[in-house]
Amino acid sequence: MSGTATARPRWTAGVPRQRQRTGSTGPGAGANRWAVLVVLCASLLLVAVDATVLHVAVPAVSEDLRPGPIQLLWIVDVYPLVCASLLILFGTLGDRVGRRRVLLLGYGLFGCASLLAACASRPEVLIAARALLGVGGAMIMPATLSILRQVFPDRRERALAIGVWTGVAAVGAATGPLLGGFLLEHFWWGSVFLINLPLMAVSLPVGRRLLPESTGDGNGPWDVLGALMAAFGLFGVVLGMKRIGGAEPLSLLTLVPAALGVALLILFVRRQRRREHPLVDLDLFARPAFGVSVGCIVLAMLALVGLELVAAQYLQLVLGLTPLQTGLRLLPLTLAAMAAGLAGSRVLHRFGPRAMVAGGFVLTAVAVLALTAMGREDRPLFLVCCFVALGLGLETTLFGAYESMLGEAPAGAAGGAAAIGETSYQLGAGMGIALLGSVMNAVYAPGVTGVPGVPSAAGAAAGHSLGEAYRVADRLGGPPGAALRTAARNAFVHGLHMTLGVSAVILLAGAVAALRLPRSADGEQGAG
Repeated sequence: MSGTATARPRWTAGVPRQRQRTGSTGPGAGANRWAVLVVLCASLLLVAVDATVLHVAVPAVSEDLRPGPIQLLWIVDVYPLVCASLLILFGTLGDRVGRRRVLLLGYGLFGCASLLAACASRPEVLIAARALLGVGGAMIMPATLSILRQVFPDRRERALAIGVWTGVAAVGAATGPLLGGFLLEHFWWGSVFLINLPLMAVSLPVGRRLLPESTGDGNGPWDVLGALMAAFGLFGVVLGMKRIGGAEPLSLLTLVPAALGVALLILFVRRQRRREHPLVDLDLFARPAFGVSVGCIVLAMLALVGLELVAAQYLQLVLGLTPLQTGLRLLPLTLAAMAAGLAGSRVLHRFGPRAMVAGGFVLTAVAVLALTAMGREDRPLFLVCCFVALGLGLETTLFGAYESMLGEAPAGAAGGAAAIGETSYQLGAGMGIALLGSVMNAVYAPGVTGVPGVPSAAGAAAGHSLGEAYRVADRLGGPPGAALRTAARNAFVHGLHMTLGVSAVILLAGAVAALRLPRSADGEQGAG
């Protein structure tokens, strides 16, 4: 199978001998490889934490900087939007100019942008800083996975490394709200960005010494126009998906960016097929181990990221937990994901990619359906069991999909392949927020209209979100306010159940799609 048993990576000329040994098989090479993995995982942890750490700080940011509604939306959304748009650009650039070089530049930019964000005194400055964080994240994420692909040429070792890598990604995303809640209880909101500075200060010199430099085959010029088409196309599509899940899904500001983005991506695909040396080898998608794996990553994230946001609102607004308590309640999911990542290599070689990914989807769907038993009463032990199953299933799915995708990609195109995988992750997350957010809103909003004693204008305002309904109920006071609060809570729980049902259907569709993956880790397709 192409890319599975590759020769020793081709390091860029001029790299000191000590760093070239990282990908070798000589004495001490194993220790160097695992040290490289630690550095890469520390990088990924920061990027993953930064994607979610601001969510719990939004009220504090609003009180201090007084941003308008549109500015507040951009403060939250600009980081993942910019990051998702630039993954292919920087992933393929790393294949040409050096993956370590791009990664170290990403470290520096991420640190500077974090300092700027922490010191922001105006909403515009914070938006710009978050955008720069997105650029830095886009430089870091594909580089970590492509360097991992280079320094672990043996598939069994690489499977274990990918298990650790995906486990760290899950830890980072789930730790963000927990860490943010802790910091906000003791410091001001800028502290959620300052935590990046010490790790970046260490990562730059350590990464410069330990990480190997590598490039792809270098055939032909880098397609600058194609990279820009991909970046702007993805920007438009992700922006459109985020707005579809908002208050005006059919407005021109939603439809025009999405349509332009789709058009640019279609032109990008046509351009790549015509070029002798394409930016992205689209023929990879014809291989089941690659194309189906990318689709499985999209489906997994589509079902679960929007669900995670809804669950966080449920824990805080329905059960009344604080942000820190919410993070602690989600901790079993993180620990289960870590355990599944560490055991992923053995599971993969025992059952193969097909059974592993399909089984992970099914386990996750079962956990999601079990969560429909959630109501207005807190059931901590039940939630812990569901979150453990959710973490095991999600990590098993993502581990098998990422390993199959990366194992199929040639070593020379590792940066582009890693960028495709990370882009699919981000696209799935954006689609999940849009789709599941729309389902939630469609079920929730009618439940708060027509409440006895509540004016129609107040009911319409309460239909925007459960948090807004609570604020409206507080202003009304008395029996009408109590009636609106009860109706809103019941409508939210009903919407949550419907959202869980849609998520389960998507996950089961992913299980069916995973049946096209190879039966064994060595690429045996098998029947069916």
